[in-house]
Parts: sequence; structure tokens; C-alpha cells
Amino acid sequence: MKIISTERSQVLAARISESAGIQLLDTKFSRFPDGELYLRTGETDAETVIVSSIVDSDTLVQTLLAVDACDTSRNTLVIPYLGYARQDKRFNPGEPISARAIARALSRGVDEIFVVNIHDPGVLQYFDAPASNISTAPAIGEYIRQSGMDDPLVLAPDDGAARFAADIARVGGWDTDHLEKTRISGVEVRMEPKHLPVDSREVIIVDDIISTGGTLATAAGMLSRQGAAAVHAACVHGVLSSGAYARLRAAGVASVASSDTYENATSCISAADAIAERIRRC
Repeated sequence: MKIISTERSQVLAARISESAGIQLLDTKFSRFPDGELYLRTGETDAETVIVSSIVDSDTLVQTLLAVDACDTSRNTLVIPYLGYARQDKRFNPGEPISARAIARALSRGVDEIFVVNIHDPGVLQYFDAPASNISTAPAIGEYIRQSGMDDPLVLAPDDGAARFAADIARVGGWDTDHLEKTRISGVEVRMEPKHLPVDSREVIIVDDIISTGGTLATAAGMLSRQGAAAVHAACVHGVLSSGAYARLRAAGVASVASSDTYENATSCISAADAIAERIRRC
């Protein structure tokens, strides 16, 4: 078994290689004068693990090329971040179900698929190959443990993320709760924990993805006014679009941490061990 990666997943692929004890192949990437993408990987084995986060259209094409380059192997596709997954239904007439379209395209030539903390597990049904989800909750919990926070409150941004927050909190036996939005007027809302007070406590808001960070920034400001000693943020997929990192820091968020499923400067948590463990069980 050997591992290859697309261009935006090189760091995570190297960490998976080290954790699983599987050789990582050198893959070369370039672009033709007309803009078309090209890749060439080293000699694959009877089994190949392809690690590729779908963070943009180029990585989608690179993934398809990588799978085709490994057409003599049994291929396991690891998709740490699955772009287009949030368009999982047709909201308006004439729209594609983007998650389904991408899943079908990625299934061709693949024997098994792993995704990491997909926003809606129902999307897995769209793949034409066996697909399953991997959770990074233990890795995020370990990050919190090592951060030196004193008895933090692990907080989900809504009840939909409450189970994920509970899985993280279980690592250290910490308290956990979720935010509840209360509309005060037509223009004013209040967000606060449903059960537990935050006064004088360090709070870490956890979620599967931080995109624009708008809701989280609003929540952080309110929690600070409610007396939280500090507000931190941690997520699996740190997309951080439209100035999200600056928005969060300006709102008083003391630290922002994400995993390496979407590689950027906040990627101080690794999904590698969880992925390597699942690969070893194949």
C-alpha cells in the first residue's frame, strides 16, 4: 500500500504516512499553457490511498486525475474536506444537488471512501462506492487538554452540534452545553448557553466548520459580555472565508484552531491519526 495526495493535502498526507507507516509517493503538479492541470505520481502498489481535500475546483480535477493515474490499484479515497457537501438538497427549481454530483464523480474508479466530519452524514448515500465518516473529536479534545485551559466549558453553537461537542468534552470530562438563540425583537437576538452559566469560565466553541465566522463572532461577543473569562474557537474544517479569522479576533476570540483537513495557518490539530487508524482497519 502507498499514499499519494493532491496539492492542497500534502501536509496531512505526510502525517498519515508517518502515522500509518505507509510510503508516501512524490507527486508532481503542473499546469499546461491553456490552464489544464497535470499530475504525475510515482509507481503505485496493489493498493493506493489517495488523500485529497476538495477545497476548490482545481483540487476536484486533481482528485479525478489522481484516481485515474492509479487505475491499476485498489483505491481508497480519503476526502478530509468535501467541498460542495452543504448543497445537499434542491432548494430552488433548476438547482443541482451539488453534493450528489460531486459524490458520483468521485466514486468512479474508487473502491472505498472515507470523509472527515462531514456536515450531514446523509450525503454519504450519494457515493456509488462504500463511504463512511471519520470523527476528529478525540484529536480536538486532546488539543484542548494540552492547551492549558482550566476546566473549560465546551460549547456547541447550536443543538445540531451538541453531540459533537459532547464527544470532545468526554476526552477531558469537561462540562458541555450548546447555545440557544432567543429573538428579543425584530432586529435583536441573544445567544447564551442553554443550561450552564459562563461567568468567569474559559469557553471554547467547537463546530465542524468555520466558514465566514459571523454567527460565532456574534456569540463570542455576547459570551464575553456575560462574563466569560475567555472565548476560544476550534473546528475541524477551518475554511475561514471572507475575512473570518480577522472577524473572530476582532470580536474578542482569544484563539482559533482548526485541523489539517483544510490546511492553513490555524491548522494546529491533525486528523492524521484518526485517518491512519481507519486505513489500518481496511
